[in-house]
Amino acid sequence: MGQPPRRPRIIALDVLRGFTLCEILLANIQLIANSGTAVATQPMGDWDPWLGLPIFSLLFGIGFSLLLDSAAHRVARPRLVLLRRLLALLAIGLVHLLLWPGEILTKYALVGLLVLLPSTWLPRWAVAGIAAVLVPVALIVGGGPLLIAGLFLLGSALVRYGVIEQVERSTRGPLLLGLLFAAGTAAALWVHANRPAGADPMQSSFASNLADLLIAGVVVCALLVLLRTPLRPALRAVFVPLGRMALTNYLTATLLVLAAGHLLGLPIGQSLRVAYLVAGTILTAQWLFSSLWLRRYRQGPVEWLWRWATWARRSSLGRAGT
Repeated sequence: MGQPPRRPRIIALDVLRGFTLCEILLANIQLIANSGTAVATQPMGDWDPWLGLPIFSLLFGIGFSLLLDSAAHRVARPRLVLLRRLLALLAIGLVHLLLWPGEILTKYALVGLLVLLPSTWLPRWAVAGIAAVLVPVALIVGGGPLLIAGLFLLGSALVRYGVIEQVERSTRGPLLLGLLFAAGTAAALWVHANRPAGADPMQSSFASNLADLLIAGVVVCALLVLLRTPLRPALRAVFVPLGRMALTNYLTATLLVLAAGHLLGLPIGQSLRVAYLVAGTILTAQWLFSSLWLRRYRQGPVEWLWRWATWARRSSLGRAGT
């Protein structure tokens, strides 16, 4: 089939990936160091928002549908490309699972195989409708794979309705949506904070989970608005290198945290201060490595291997002319 021009990268998606990668490491570093057990006291008491899962899940659904569009122009059986991509991710996740039992790649691959891949046969209105049902149901029952599935489908629907193509061309849309999310967050937190004694735990859990999801929405909208301001070059410089090599950095962060804890003996699991210092050091090192690597190569090393498995052929790692 004809080879279409290479789709220009959507910088906003790279920025969001890079930002979320940072948040995920900060949220998980003590759990990684202690194999998923005992962590220091959370700084926000019984409520501590986790932005990583919702944003990364949304981005995964977006990336999946963008790849489907690309594959549809390049090969006769585009869904076979997507199947190989998910199976390769599952293999990577199973290896990573040996190091970190809380890793997310295996769940992403399995939910992708069971939900995201079959959804490619559905019309876009059906994908959006199923997402609109799954997300609130997942918030009621506590999230988990159901929330991942809903956000996957939401991301896919955003691509299929053309929203992602316009994501960097508007300020008013993200601003208004962010204000709406902020108002919803305030209401959900008020309900969570003022729940009466003996209240239905499911109601309290729903309010807390909804607040987490809405805060993630506020953060996404805020970053999209900031990317339309003079801060864009700074945000791009800080987060794009991390975002373009998100898979490589996600995996190597686990190795670096385990090395810092077990080889250097740093008390990451016992001290929040030490944990954040180690996380900052790791992210700085990854940013430097990613920036230097991407000057010479198109993508990160693990991303290149994943692409090889996806397309069943080896592509050039170096940039044109290198």
